[in-house]
Amino acid sequence: MNQLLLEAIVDRALFEDIGTGDITTESIIPAGEQARGLIHSKDYGVLAGVEIARLVFQRLDRQITFVARKRDGQLLQPGDPIAEVFGSARGILSGERVALNFLQRLSGIATRTRQYVEKIKEYPVTLVDTRKTTPGLRILEKYAVRVGGGANHRFGLYDAVLIKDNHIQLAGGIYAAVERVRRQIPHTMRVEVEVENLEQLQEALEVGVDIILLDNMEQAMLRQAVEINQGRAWLEASGGINAETVVEVAATGVNLISVGSFTHSVKALDFSLDIEV
Repeated sequence: MNQLLLEAIVDRALFEDIGTGDITTESIIPAGEQARGLIHSKDYGVLAGVEIARLVFQRLDRQITFVARKRDGQLLQPGDPIAEVFGSARGILSGERVALNFLQRLSGIATRTRQYVEKIKEYPVTLVDTRKTTPGLRILEKYAVRVGGGANHRFGLYDAVLIKDNHIQLAGGIYAAVERVRRQIPHTMRVEVEVENLEQLQEALEVGVDIILLDNMEQAMLRQAVEINQGRAWLEASGGINAETVVEVAATGVNLISVGSFTHSVKALDFSLDIEV
């Protein structure tokens, strides 16, 4: 990941929390006092965000030592040590909440993703995320999806073409929208189109798009779409797919399944930092 971007994200989070100063810590803890803290898990799940937690403390004080005891992608259970932090007591206390917030959010995403990946591991299909991310945290949340075993869809509006229903409506149809896009993009860039029914699927196939997003289709229609497609384009199932339906969707034969809940409504894992004296 881009180090400058990561530092900017961490700096914004620290400024949001600390502002003009940590009143409580600075009132109680003398400057120069040293401490040792242990971060540990209070939950079951998949770890993600260790290096972001390290960066939090070291942006506050480069002399703080952060020793990771587990790495991203490892399974967690309550009580597992995640990292030890040595150095400025003020820095450790002031960075505690921000570091834990990143760990809990990213580990929650990795854990949810891993649960889905395990459910469909017998099928030749790839799970991908969406742009339904926390503003300002997309690069981290999409990283956590990869830690959990998923893959990334486009990062933003700038790096891939996805013609959606409103584009089609304003352009006057799939054919017109695709032709306009192709006049603007490099020949190396793929074109994806969202369709809501089999008639639109046929139109997208006729114009020769690379990827077709099958939006909110029932499983019977997904199977029909796979049969009609005959491998001509990649097929992506999307819309309302959850832990109860993901296996049935994978069994239809689509190539990709996109799941917004990986990032937009995930349950955070619980972590704690305890000062040891």
